[in-house]
Amino acid sequence: MMNRPLPEDPMVRSLVKMARKSQLSRRSFLAGAGGGAVALGLSACAADSDLVAAEDISASDPTLNWSNWPFYIDEDDDGNYPTLVRFQEETGISVNYMVDYDDNNTYYAKVRDQLQLGQDIGADIVVPTEWMAARWGQLGFVQELNEANVPNKANVVDSLANPGWDPGRKMSLPWQGGFAGLAYNTEKVGEIRTVEDLWAPELKGRVVVLSEMRDTVGLLMMANGVDISSDWGADEFNAALDVLREQVEAGQIRNVRGNSYTEDLVNEDALVAIGWSGDITLINFENGYDDGEKWRFVIPESGATIWNDTMVVPIGSPRKTNAETLMNYYYEPEVAAEVAAWVNYVTPVKGAYEAAMEIDPELAENKMIFPDDATLSQVKAFRTLTSDEDNEYQAAFQAIALGA
Repeated sequence: MMNRPLPEDPMVRSLVKMARKSQLSRRSFLAGAGGGAVALGLSACAADSDLVAAEDISASDPTLNWSNWPFYIDEDDDGNYPTLVRFQEETGISVNYMVDYDDNNTYYAKVRDQLQLGQDIGADIVVPTEWMAARWGQLGFVQELNEANVPNKANVVDSLANPGWDPGRKMSLPWQGGFAGLAYNTEKVGEIRTVEDLWAPELKGRVVVLSEMRDTVGLLMMANGVDISSDWGADEFNAALDVLREQVEAGQIRNVRGNSYTEDLVNEDALVAIGWSGDITLINFENGYDDGEKWRFVIPESGATIWNDTMVVPIGSPRKTNAETLMNYYYEPEVAAEVAAWVNYVTPVKGAYEAAMEIDPELAENKMIFPDDATLSQVKAFRTLTSDEDNEYQAAFQAIALGA
């Protein structure tokens, strides 16, 4: 691992301040398609065992195409990406950074036919959310990494090192992540500590929950004592769905919404929410609470969900070594810390916390960005669903959500 000198502190702090005040939430794009696109392109198709990875021409073609979500890398006032600029200068690899991954389902639908044929989709690195990355991996649509080219893979945090769909991270590396938990207006509501606190009579009609099934239902399942990362089934899912249905029909839950749930919090139509950690940090800054918090994010006593967006190399990419070189670069702790300081999401890289202390000690102590072991022990990832489960559970969830 290279000991990389940190950028000048005042410059990075300026970027952090700009990001806090102006960035759009990456999760707004994840939620943008809502429930209507759930089934789009997700019906099962058998993995093609005959798919063969493209020939790697990296040695003769020092270029790279990277598809990523909007507002998901460090950026300066001129629209440049400082860490990416340095990567290109150090390696001689020219990167075409494409901000064209705005929804898991629609992106997959766009490239599915090419993936099924093993063709180049025009991207050498793609960053789907973990559940979609698992879908790609299970269908044989991603290439296995050459670990010799990614020695910094050893820096992936322990809790993310062995997902069920990719033990040992042989096909993937996490990019950034975040938590779903509880949020509440500290000026209007007493302390919220449990999911059950949302159902207090005085909060009737002032509760909003997420339209992302894995987060809302995941929290309800955890409140029922279910380990959502384990081998649970339809009974456990439906028990949580019964709670959601009851609270929607009773009028306790005002809305089931995507990222626009923050609007309900800001205008105080809703006083409590199931929400995302980065959003709550953001709305405090956007509304002038730089040194305090009108809205507080908490991990409920029963636990929170964790999501991760994950770098993979598509089966048809002809520049795998170049992609691996970039992955290795972004797993240097100093680089990971600089990215995390801008995007304000959870970094998956060991050592990034210590590096962030040199950039912005206050930011480094934010457990929603640099979670410690105690924080990580309270969160679980929603287990990977089969295609049939995904379609069935999403349909059942949407039937309730649309009635809210």
